[in-house]
Amino acid sequence: MVSAKSVPHVAFLAFPFGTHASPLFSLARALAADAPSTAFSFFNSARSNSSLLQSLPSGLPPNLRTFDVPDNVPEGTWLPPVEVRLFLEVTPGNFLETMAAAEGEFGRVTCVVGDAFLWFAGDVAAERGASWVALWTGGPCSLAAHLYTDLLRDTFGVEDQALARANDLLDIIPGLQSLRVGDLPEGVVFGNIKSAFADLLHQMGQKLPHATCVVINTSDGLNPELDLDFQAKFKKCLNVGPLSHLFPQPLDPEKHGCLAWLDTQIEASVVYISFGTVIMPSPQELTEMAAGLEASGVPFLWSLKDMARKHLPEGFLDRVAGRGLVVPWAPQTQVLGHLAVGAFLTHCGWNSVLESISCGVPLICRPFFGDQCLNAKTVSCVWEIGVAFESRTMEKEDMVRVLNVVLKTEEGKKMSEKADKLKTTALQATKPGGNSIKNFDTLVKMIVGNHGS
Repeated sequence: MVSAKSVPHVAFLAFPFGTHASPLFSLARALAADAPSTAFSFFNSARSNSSLLQSLPSGLPPNLRTFDVPDNVPEGTWLPPVEVRLFLEVTPGNFLETMAAAEGEFGRVTCVVGDAFLWFAGDVAAERGASWVALWTGGPCSLAAHLYTDLLRDTFGVEDQALARANDLLDIIPGLQSLRVGDLPEGVVFGNIKSAFADLLHQMGQKLPHATCVVINTSDGLNPELDLDFQAKFKKCLNVGPLSHLFPQPLDPEKHGCLAWLDTQIEASVVYISFGTVIMPSPQELTEMAAGLEASGVPFLWSLKDMARKHLPEGFLDRVAGRGLVVPWAPQTQVLGHLAVGAFLTHCGWNSVLESISCGVPLICRPFFGDQCLNAKTVSCVWEIGVAFESRTMEKEDMVRVLNVVLKTEEGKKMSEKADKLKTTALQATKPGGNSIKNFDTLVKMIVGNHGS
């Protein structure tokens, strides 16, 4: 471990809820490996750090160390999305005491790299005369929504007034012209715009233009208008995605026979279903999904938590045996990369969208909250590489319809062709000489200067 106090010391401040910490951790590991003479400290909650470290059997680079920070969540509490917002007391005080201990060991922090949600990372950096780099882990469209929140509220009003204009196009925002007011994340113009979470994101939108650099988990060319707008709005903006391909995790061990089962299926015939690690559809939706899968006749691989199996219709697993596999966990990147998979039914979290694009797999979108609705509309209306449930809920008849469209029609073939083109764009960026590689090299030089080699 680097211990000399004369070398650069880079502090990573993670937002410890949902899947936010994982992309930041990937970036920290990649930077630490590229700059072995620099000290890197990763500040995160104990439970989130534990989860991240469990996925790394080979351990960390010797110059990267994790530090546990209080997250104000009672021990043993499971946090579904709604409850996450009740525990948003992630403040500078959570980090400062732990950071002081790290600085005592590794010297003054010279750069703060924080999840963009943690806008106060800029203040922490300024107090140390350090640079501030913010990582945006969500979709670019939602970042634009938070940057233009004041303009959106002035134009469309808030709460009931905004809801009355839910079908109005967002044609005042570069890159969002095909999207509508109703697609915006809750807390921007409707919902509880005075909640702690809405306030955190509003302040973030106001503070980010002051960051030394904003780093985005996307590829140049996926949202070209937004690329240009962000270059104008921020002091410096670097696209370094898809992070899952730029800094791949070790291959997930195959625990449930998913890949072997896919080997028995026809090419591009299977729908893979997963709503990530946080989201769980309602029991009613799970029942309707199962009924639709059964009626469609489509082969499927469903990653479903064991506690949710009780909501499946009686006898469902027996009736679909052979053409359906339900598992508690699946190695998602490997599954999406399998030739048998022809569609991905997802909540449209940005990581999942990028992983699907990187494998050229069309999406079936059932968004729930946050940036997921904007991501879903981008998938279905802008890129045209998938479909979205119009009512934002899944019913049997709709399941049958969307599966048929994506997997069995000419329209679905066109979606697949467009997904392949986006795949080329995304993966080209992470090849030697690609823009994401070049941007990462720029980031390394910015963070560690001449001390990182």
